[in-house]
Amino acid sequence: MSDDKRYAYQSIARSVLDHGVDTMFGLMGDANLFMVDDYVRNGGGRFVPVAHEGSAVLMAQAWSHVSGRIGVATVTHGPALTNCVTALTEGARGHVPMVLLAGDTPVMAPQNLQNIDQREVVKVTGAGFEQIRAPETAAHDIAHAFYRATVEKRPIVVNMPADFMWQEVEHKPVSFPAFSAPAMVPEGEDLDNAIGMIASARRPIILAGGGAAGARDALIRLADRLEAPLATTLKAKGLFNGHPYNLDIIGTLSTPATYDAITKADCIVCFGASLHHFTTDKGKLMKGKRVVQVNDSVTEASKNFHADVALISDARLTADNIVHWLDEAEIPPSGFTRDLDMAALTFHPPGRTGAKPGKVNFVQALQRLDEALPKERILTTDGGRFMTEVWCRISAPNPQSFIVTANFGSIGLGLPEAIGAALADSSRPVVLFTGDGGFMMGGINEFNTAVRLGLDLIVIVANDSAYGAEHIQFIDRAMDPGLTQFDWPPFADIATALGGLGISVQSADDLERAIEALNTRDRPLLIELNLDPEDVPRMRI
Repeated sequence: MSDDKRYAYQSIARSVLDHGVDTMFGLMGDANLFMVDDYVRNGGGRFVPVAHEGSAVLMAQAWSHVSGRIGVATVTHGPALTNCVTALTEGARGHVPMVLLAGDTPVMAPQNLQNIDQREVVKVTGAGFEQIRAPETAAHDIAHAFYRATVEKRPIVVNMPADFMWQEVEHKPVSFPAFSAPAMVPEGEDLDNAIGMIASARRPIILAGGGAAGARDALIRLADRLEAPLATTLKAKGLFNGHPYNLDIIGTLSTPATYDAITKADCIVCFGASLHHFTTDKGKLMKGKRVVQVNDSVTEASKNFHADVALISDARLTADNIVHWLDEAEIPPSGFTRDLDMAALTFHPPGRTGAKPGKVNFVQALQRLDEALPKERILTTDGGRFMTEVWCRISAPNPQSFIVTANFGSIGLGLPEAIGAALADSSRPVVLFTGDGGFMMGGINEFNTAVRLGLDLIVIVANDSAYGAEHIQFIDRAMDPGLTQFDWPPFADIATALGGLGISVQSADDLERAIEALNTRDRPLLIELNLDPEDVPRMRI
């Protein structure tokens, strides 16, 4: 075969490499194995084999979040793709750009046992679908999938029919630039109204969401100019670390004192936030105040809450533009921050103390772990009853170092995402907090993957031997919660058996021994916190 001639599977592998992707996650099967082999053996790419197909998608999503690049995963046909439905939905709702290369049964074999309408399967997840139309269009179709993932900010599934793979094609590198020049706020009535509301505010707050993570310095300039405190949504956690007037996460996750302070504000200026009902506490926190929303997507503005005025524009440029007009009009600062007691506002009440024999106090354990865990870390959380206390009490360096796996309300997604994050940035440890149910569902099957890869991973399992969110509902109605309780195997022992190091924590002394192990770890470490299901704080959402 000549240098410019390749088989279609080689053209697909080379197209991924042409986009600078050096890591691919997946499971091999009939329709993608030769593509993966060429990607590794002839292209020099790194392939990360997973235990479950959905894990490949989750790893690629976390890799994308931490690296800032397009993550890539691959699976074969039939049940391989249906196993990815939850992970694709998580990515679509989290606006994560990635590409999933999904093999398909041969076009000429419609009675193949694993034949399925892939387009319809993908549609229900909210992800996009891209068809490889013919062997000779493979490079073009892959490039278009990368383009769509970038501009649509969601997973794109590429359908690869198996009977295309061994057909000869002429490969030429193809890529489509995604034009993303930021737009300045236009002159007009909306801008005038927004600046008027901000200028007249006496108690303004600057709120940043995940869409404003790149505008930190500009938002601080605006807040300092207004003498307004700064706050974030959950997904922007850590954005304003170190600023003296950082309120941290606002909404149902706020401290009681911060919640009261927000209710007294008269204007909230939101950048890159969709104002989810957790952020607004179902609108309660927005009552009696003007709300200005800045978002670069018209579909996100007023998606969950109708602001008084919305500006469809870039967060950084808009913040600087507002400062310019405040200076031009010689508007004095609000002075709001002068009245704030930040120590009181950012203090999370410790809750009840002590624990039953053989159990540890969850809140106290979190506080001790936050002190002891490596400061330069990537923080990942699984879904479950435990997670809101982790979000409030365990710090993250910045939004890019914080991964929330709760966009679809699922459990069991945390460990795969932790692995993807670790492969995107090997210079820092990844810390995962997960529940017992989530670890049983999606953690055990990939913990050995972390061991095989030699990752610096710290897993803390909040084990209350129950599905906690359901347990508390039975308790609230004075009903027997027995159906929610499980006699799980010892997770610490399982971690050790899978090649890592597991430590069971049943007392304060055990916790200190686990913390000592943090400093000497040489393999994935699992710390199992044994908890009383009736002693875990309620979810704050």
